[in-house]
Amino acid sequence: MGKTEFYKHMKKLAIIVIMVGFASFSYGQNGKITVKQDPKISKLLEVYTAANSNRDFYTIQIGFGSYSEAEKLKQDAEIDFPQWKAKIVFDSPTYRVRIGRFNTKLEAERHFQLIREKYPQSLILRSEKK
Repeated sequence: MGKTEFYKHMKKLAIIVIMVGFASFSYGQNGKITVKQDPKISKLLEVYTAANSNRDFYTIQIGFGSYSEAEKLKQDAEIDFPQWKAKIVFDSPTYRVRIGRFNTKLEAERHFQLIREKYPQSLILRSEKK
């Protein structure tokens, strides 16, 4: 097979591949999916969310200060510990930054050692029941 024949063969192959690709693209199926869900599932999710929001948990406070200081600390914590949610809580007269939501004190203490290396002023807090 010479170079000319090879290029002709490759050109035909390329045209076939383009045609097959265009045909599969143009004949793709469009559809609509409808999910029928029992209304009791929505109610169950509401009950679950309410129950968990009133449940005791432990969190780790990593610092406090003015709002701008707390915002900066929160951003740093989200970079240092992306696996836990950081949030700012206003407790007059300061803004406090807390991370994590741990089910048991033991779980909080395990993570506390790691957090305290980066934020030495940290302390473990127990949530107040609502």
